[in-house]
Amino acid sequence: MEIFQYDFMLRALFASAIVGFICPLMGMFIVFKRLSLIGDSLSHIALSGICGATLFGVNPILGSLIASSLAAILIDRLRTSLKEYADLSIAIIMALGVGISGILISMSNVNFDLFSFMYGSIATVNKEDIVIIVLTALVTVFFIVLFFKELLFITFDEDNAKFSKIPVKFINTVFMVLVAASITITLRIVGVLLVSSLIAIPVATSIQIAKSFKNAMFYSILFGEVAIISGVIISFYFDLAPGGTIVIISVMELLIISLVSKIKNKHKAKINFKY
Repeated sequence: MEIFQYDFMLRALFASAIVGFICPLMGMFIVFKRLSLIGDSLSHIALSGICGATLFGVNPILGSLIASSLAAILIDRLRTSLKEYADLSIAIIMALGVGISGILISMSNVNFDLFSFMYGSIATVNKEDIVIIVLTALVTVFFIVLFFKELLFITFDEDNAKFSKIPVKFINTVFMVLVAASITITLRIVGVLLVSSLIAIPVATSIQIAKSFKNAMFYSILFGEVAIISGVIISFYFDLAPGGTIVIISVMELLIISLVSKIKNKHKAKINFKY
């Protein structure tokens, strides 16, 4: 196949496979924590980090990682202090990210490919990005495996987790930093404006058919991988923005699975009524 003859496409597919695994994996905890919009908030802050890194001649991914990690910790602190209005923390950070990005973009005179960061660009994934993506993925998987039970407890009942002497503050802080890292490594493929879709949509799709949390986690990763890899391949052959292509495929998966699930439930209801 022509796609395998280009080094940049091999890098893009490799990066996509890792991103398609990590984002839905983190997305499971994010969605059930009711923080689905955190991807939008941190991606806007990440854009400001990209602009800042460009101004100082630093790797844009590294700049976005630092900026989004600090923002993620701030969101967690605001979420705790504004418990009854936790969603405000996300809105505040998003507004801050948009403001800073606008200022830094004007200062840099847009001397970098802004469109590729907004909607993703498979051609921009380089070797440095691959190293950052792999390291981030390894740390994320290690953390989730090590603290899986604690994360599950905190996700569904944070107050009781505190009473059970689980280090909630520490786990939440590390988790939020890893969420920021997961969003950062996704920017090259999906882009700033669409990154949250890869976190939330595969999870929403998996919930339609899953019977347990682990089952939903498996399906969300499966749907994420199918969407991102097929999206990258289609965007290559039809010269489309990968981010938009991936999101459309993700939404199609959601619609198809939802339809199939409804048909199955109606069929079961008829059988139960009959007997």
